[in-house]
Amino acid sequence: MKIIIVGDGKVGFTLAEHLSREEHDVTVIDTNDDALRRASESLDVLCVKGNGASIMALRESGVDTADIIIAATSLDEVNMVCCLTAKRLGAKYTIARVRNVEYAVELSVLKKELGIDMVINPENATAVEISRLLRFPSAANIETFYRGRVELIGFRVQEDDFICGHSLAELNHRVKELPILFCAAERGDEVIIPDGRYAPQAGDKLYLIGQPIGMSQFFKLLGRYTPKVKDVFIVGGGRIAHYLTAILEGMNMHVKLVERNMDRCRHISEVLPRTMVICGDGTDQELLESESVSASDAFIALTDRDEDNLIISLYAMQMGIGKVIAKSNRQNYAGIARAVGLDSVISPKLITANQILQVVRGMENSKGSVMTALYKIASGNAEAMEFVVNQTTRHLGQPLKDLKLKKGILIAVIIHHNRIVIPEGSSSMSQGDTVIIVSRDQGILDVNDIFDESALDLSSAMGGIG
Repeated sequence: MKIIIVGDGKVGFTLAEHLSREEHDVTVIDTNDDALRRASESLDVLCVKGNGASIMALRESGVDTADIIIAATSLDEVNMVCCLTAKRLGAKYTIARVRNVEYAVELSVLKKELGIDMVINPENATAVEISRLLRFPSAANIETFYRGRVELIGFRVQEDDFICGHSLAELNHRVKELPILFCAAERGDEVIIPDGRYAPQAGDKLYLIGQPIGMSQFFKLLGRYTPKVKDVFIVGGGRIAHYLTAILEGMNMHVKLVERNMDRCRHISEVLPRTMVICGDGTDQELLESESVSASDAFIALTDRDEDNLIISLYAMQMGIGKVIAKSNRQNYAGIARAVGLDSVISPKLITANQILQVVRGMENSKGSVMTALYKIASGNAEAMEFVVNQTTRHLGQPLKDLKLKKGILIAVIIHHNRIVIPEGSSSMSQGDTVIIVSRDQGILDVNDIFDESALDLSSAMGGIG
């Protein structure tokens, strides 16, 4: 597909990286020479220097034949004008990054009047993801499927966990009867799609998928079920903190927020009167101690500096706070943080990339099964996807045990007639079902992509010879 990305900042570069890797024809427009040079030298993309809202730059990039244009500059207004102009010049589908809180209540009108097909708000999406983690503190990360009725949870295996050192086949009946499935594991740089022989080791990051009630019961068995979060301490008063605090107030949580900018403090105090706002430096240890940070159930670092977020998060862990979450857009920092035990590291740019990749793959496969969700897991080395099965899907009604899937593929959940099923060998897919697939190192566009048809053809040929 021909895709134009306007704005080569953190989000734009990440999108260009993912989309060019999936062999799309990607063009990047930006006014910054250094950003374009970096993209040109490290990615297989075409670079155009110019203002993405200008007709000249858009025409030079071939907007009239573009399948998708993604406006991701730092200015909402430029992004909206860019989408309006691109649509008038012939672009098929437009995506705008709109971050301003004031625009959030007007999105439906903006989309209709400006011809924007999709609006992305990374800060709001990040706030929603953090709020999920606070609802389930035992998890390092949570992704949701099928309108929240299915969850995928990642957590770090500890030495005293009863699953440590024992194969999945050896687990007791209480675990096997839960509506959950061990769907992926991360051990160092290796990603594993588990079978019954897989034995979790201390330090592995294990991914579970299933119904929320099953998750709660599993963590109770594991002895890691933590009390409900009531008091939350947030450092940083930017847009993410604004959206998040509004959500947490709705969840009846008590929020204490530290922000160094006086104007931001006044604004947050006015629009969120139930939140205690403190004007000060959230990286100052004395301030944190004077505000009794250790008495909090959860600590969230949301400053503009990834380094500060990680440092103060490690301090919060040392203070014994039960749930610590840090924002970091740099993947190398996230890896360092996880190495020292800070597993809940949130990246707004990756959340945005996942949302857009889902749209791109859905448009690529417009005639096949519809992709309704896509998440990168295991440090981006695996994916979890939700599809709606239709008449184009092969092998409908055939037991899964008779199907040959490509290596590194797992059918994790089947939702049949609104009933959530953790599949067994006798399970099968039917038209209208929703299926959740976990894939390692595979770019899945359609349910049919999971089948190893060469193996099936070979077995048929052997049968014919016999």
